Order: sequence, then C-alpha cells, then structure tokens
Amino acid sequence: MKVRRSLRALKARPGAQVVRRRGTTFVLNKKEPRFKVRQG
Repeated sequence: MKVRRSLRALKARPGAQVVRRRGTTFVLNKKEPRFKVRQG
C-alpha cells in the first residue's frame, strides 16, 4: 500500500472503493490490488 497526497486519479479507476477509517482515506481496488493507497 502506498501513501499519496492526491487520490483523485485512483478513485476514478474501475473497481475502486473509497473507504474512510479513523480519519484516514483509503482507496481499495480488488480488480487491481496494486492501486491500493491511503491518504493521511
């Protein structure tokens, strides 16, 4: 999982799910697991 400042491009990818946990934003992608990122 990578840490990124901007998640806009990753949110637009097919299969992306935006999840918020404890003030941290995650983008999880089951179709393409290499696009798993977190912000914050």
